[in-house]
Amino acid sequence: MNFFHSMRAAAVFAVALAAVAPAHAADDALFQGLGGKPGIKNIVETFKPMVLADPRIKETFSDSDMKHVGMRLEEQLCVLAGGPCTYGGEPMKETHGGLKITNAQFNALAENLQIAMEKNGVATSVANKLVAKLAPMQRDIVTK
Repeated sequence: MNFFHSMRAAAVFAVALAAVAPAHAADDALFQGLGGKPGIKNIVETFKPMVLADPRIKETFSDSDMKHVGMRLEEQLCVLAGGPCTYGGEPMKETHGGLKITNAQFNALAENLQIAMEKNGVATSVANKLVAKLAPMQRDIVTK
């Protein structure tokens, strides 16, 4: 095998490896800024009672299994933050389709998440990066 064949084979291997490598390997700064899996779990545990107490959105969650919701939220935040996780839930559009969620409710939820991150010592710049990653989901969640 000549030098150029070796280089081409190495390049093909590198491209193939990059295609199957987990996304978090490249940049998990956001994941680390949230405190990794333990930090995300703490944020979600702080967040759940806030949601259930918030008069703007508590009705939406009144019949929800909050343990399940928390688990899926942990997975989702981990994935969005570049962590080594897999989201096992349904797509947002399917999960929220019949709930008739308004922009005001979506914003209230985001506000509670911001507060939960603040209570867990997450830097504002890190919290803002996570919220920016969540914002595009509004199209699939808000249906009213």
